[in-house]
Amino acid sequence: MNLDADTPAATVAARGTRAVHSIDHYALLVPDLDIAADFLDAFGLRVVRGENCLEVYAQGDHCWARIFAGERKCLAYLSFNCFAEDLEGIRQQLLASGARPADESPFADGVGAWFLDPDDNLLQVRVGPKTTPDSKQDATLESTPAGVRGASVRSKVAKVRPRRLSHVLLFTPDVQRALTFYEGALGLRLSDRSADIIAFTHAPHGSDHHLIAFVKSSAKGWHHASWDVRDVNEVGQGASQMAKAGYPHGWGTGRHVLGSNYFFYVLDPWGSFCEYSADIDFIAAGSNWPAGDFDPEDSLYQWGPDLPDYFIRNSEA
Repeated sequence: MNLDADTPAATVAARGTRAVHSIDHYALLVPDLDIAADFLDAFGLRVVRGENCLEVYAQGDHCWARIFAGERKCLAYLSFNCFAEDLEGIRQQLLASGARPADESPFADGVGAWFLDPDDNLLQVRVGPKTTPDSKQDATLESTPAGVRGASVRSKVAKVRPRRLSHVLLFTPDVQRALTFYEGALGLRLSDRSADIIAFTHAPHGSDHHLIAFVKSSAKGWHHASWDVRDVNEVGQGASQMAKAGYPHGWGTGRHVLGSNYFFYVLDPWGSFCEYSADIDFIAAGSNWPAGDFDPEDSLYQWGPDLPDYFIRNSEA
């Protein structure tokens, strides 16, 4: 990952739109911070209790999420990072796209630009490190030569600990409206979609297949955060790890079509999900990904168990 916030963005800017390059972190409101800490720790994340919230870390020292106490689960805000030379251009794009300034929000800290999107989700855009990878990360499938045992006993399996945040998925009443806004205001680009049901977007500076995605619902809401792990073994081990910890419900293990990643979604205590994800497609900086519009019945997953009814339920609707 390139952690220099001043890296030139001329290649992308030459196309006429300034763009964010990463999600810095997301923030949620939840009814019980102790329950949240238990769930996230079981998932393999490092949870630090701050002055007024939980700070959530994967491997390394970057804070990927902040969890605040609230009456019900919902997105508090979503923070994006950009290069220094892009911030003012993005600020102007936000205004031109109809975003409403939100500098008076209780969460606004005076850093960067704070706005509301068309669904009234609070967004921050700030100068910050590029937390998305600069190239495709290796994903390996363990193999051993003849005469060597390939798997260890269960008691010797290490706890799965995600490497980083990969992407987030939001519910929206209008997928096309959300797509138009995030393309025009933040410079994100369409990766793939399924009619007006779901759309996946990526950052043009080098990004996983999706940085943020939108799925249709009757109301806005938080669906899931996806966390990158090393390989499909860790996806499956993560599922077992969470079941043993008292969180057996979810969907997977399987493989998506759009993004190609291996997945297991763990149902959290508030009706949304955390996903273990491995080997997602990567879109290199400046490249033209062949975005498609796919039949939803043929593109949600290549293999895996049947989709549970509660997977597409918006608990905030």
